[in-house]
Amino acid sequence: MTHRQSKVLRVGSLARVEGEGALHLILRAREVDQARLQIYEPPRFFEAFLRGRSYTEPPDITSRVCGICPIAYQLSACRAVEDACGVVVDGQLAALRRLLYCGEWIESQTLHIYLLHAPDFLGADSAIDLARTRRADVERGLRLKQAGNAILELLGGRAIHPVNVRLGGFHRVPAVSELRSLAERLRRARDDAEQTVRWVAGFDFPDAGCDNELLALAEPGTYAIESGTPTAMTAPSAAGLPADHDRALPTRTFGVRTFGEHVVETQVPHSTALHSLLDGRRHLTGSLARYAISGGRLSTIAVQAAQDAGLGDPREGVVCRNPFRSIIVRAVEVLYAVDEALRIIDAYEPPPHPYLDVPPRAATGHGATEAPRGLLYHRYTLDANGTLTDASLVPPTAQNQGAIEEDLRRLVEERLGSGEPTEAELTALCERAIRNHDPCISCSTHFLKLTVERS
Repeated sequence: MTHRQSKVLRVGSLARVEGEGALHLILRAREVDQARLQIYEPPRFFEAFLRGRSYTEPPDITSRVCGICPIAYQLSACRAVEDACGVVVDGQLAALRRLLYCGEWIESQTLHIYLLHAPDFLGADSAIDLARTRRADVERGLRLKQAGNAILELLGGRAIHPVNVRLGGFHRVPAVSELRSLAERLRRARDDAEQTVRWVAGFDFPDAGCDNELLALAEPGTYAIESGTPTAMTAPSAAGLPADHDRALPTRTFGVRTFGEHVVETQVPHSTALHSLLDGRRHLTGSLARYAISGGRLSTIAVQAAQDAGLGDPREGVVCRNPFRSIIVRAVEVLYAVDEALRIIDAYEPPPHPYLDVPPRAATGHGATEAPRGLLYHRYTLDANGTLTDASLVPPTAQNQGAIEEDLRRLVEERLGSGEPTEAELTALCERAIRNHDPCISCSTHFLKLTVERS
């Protein structure tokens, strides 16, 4: 591929990213003039068909947005509707919700680590290919994922699109004996999670940085999962620092109810998904953001694992801005989720009733949780009868598109500056860079058609 050629390279079935899309690069000499992540799947209209439905329905309807992260949608929906109705779920019901979310973190993050991302570092084309040479590693990943699924099955009724979640709590809560049996499995899973951190820490990581603002929920005294206050960390360039700066920078917070004033969505011509800016600036959500903002609140075992894996001590303000090393951060989060699940189970006492009453009222409610891929926001407006008159969902991948495009632009320019890459090499680099962020474009499998224009 020479500087004078314009060519189209099609990769029709990349099965290690959820969704369908394309990447369009316009190169001028050794610079990237444009990098456009084109999501071309048809709109799914969830916001539109929520309007006119009963206020009790969003948890079940929105869980169908994603088969991998249904709990994130269910609990964000619950928080938003309960906020509108003036109800706060606390005590053991809140603890059970956090336990359920831990299950989703375990299964979803493990799926990404072992089946989608690890093959990039180990020269494998797929997880099946990886299993031929590293069977024990893949089996460990499957055991971990099954442990997360076991939590979803017990608390949610089933692992995919759980049916036991409802406004105010659950249709049914578990008995102490059921959670004790689950704890035995999770103790074994904790060993697998520790080994996972050690395993991914041994991968080869290119040097890279991430010059974006970071956005995540923060909760005093704990690592935010199912609740918290939106918190943004300054981008390195805004402080006159390089993109790979590994220390925490100043943060600012804003209320969940003002999320729409700070994170503004716009339509772009090259994508059916909306792009977002945080106070007019590009931002990134997800594991890197959570670790930077709340890493010091991880459990002791997770902090020690992070240090042993070379991430440094988050309690001393050390952050990770290398997207390639996000796989380590995700592994640390899996270990934390297993440890946190065991803590919740140990302190569990069955609540007197499986749910609180949530009577409807005319109001607008807001809810946000930390899906495995980043901050997920829901807003609903209800009338006095509890009918939804408006709905807004802002998923993490839509927020991350601008950061992914900037990541691609920078990495491709660096590669062009070190030689004359082939189309295959550029495609492999771009696909790998995109997988660093674990985008959930949808629940399908095909991803990349790469268009390169050179002049």
